[in-house]
Amino acid sequence: MRMRAVMRMAGRLARRPVVWVGAIFLALTFGMGGLAPHLGFLFRAGTRLVYTRASFPELVASHALLTGAASLIAIAIGLAAALFATRPAGRAYAATLDRLGALAQTFPPVAVLALAVPSLGYGALPTGFALVLYGVLPVMGAGMAGLRSVPAAVLEAADGTGFSPGTRLWRIELPLAAPILLAGVRTSVTIGIGTATIGSTVGALTLGSPIIDGLSGDNPAFVLQGTVLVALFAVTVDLAIGEAQRALPQRPN
Repeated sequence: MRMRAVMRMAGRLARRPVVWVGAIFLALTFGMGGLAPHLGFLFRAGTRLVYTRASFPELVASHALLTGAASLIAIAIGLAAALFATRPAGRAYAATLDRLGALAQTFPPVAVLALAVPSLGYGALPTGFALVLYGVLPVMGAGMAGLRSVPAAVLEAADGTGFSPGTRLWRIELPLAAPILLAGVRTSVTIGIGTATIGSTVGALTLGSPIIDGLSGDNPAFVLQGTVLVALFAVTVDLAIGEAQRALPQRPN
């Protein structure tokens, strides 16, 4: 019986896209170096087929560390801004925060990097700065929308039972706003994974490194390898956060 239950659970997991997309991503991360030499028929003769500046597991780890750190900072700033804008003391500043967030999105990532390099130097730091700048707005917007969507009757009931503002926020507002907030986090992180590739133009080691090197060296094999891994990385993370969204308790209508 236990084995049958395990088999049923394995079957259910195998039907989830996040599992098989993630499995393909991991397989290519660790197997790209062995697979690439067999794909010579896709490219012109003489094309270097294996990217050797760094291993693909190293590229993925560096890319994940950079985007993960920037995403955590962006989430913290975005959530803090959303909380401030939906409290009585900050409601007057909500429109200003919206405009500032939208303004930050109008700057091209390459321009942000070019402006950041003189003061922050080359490498991961200016890239992380650009990722944080781009990642704040989706979290802030979703956080404000989620907190504002909590029914007034629920808030009044919490106040009537003697909840302090902090307790009401932690036990009532944030849990009810979580599905919308997580949608903003999902967007922010996915954008960050794709945008991080441009960091390789200023010396950051990311999955954009083979893409940039391939473009500058007229090597489509490197471009394809980096592009496929970035796409699979973004889709895997997007699906994983989607699974977390579905696992949240559903809000009552």
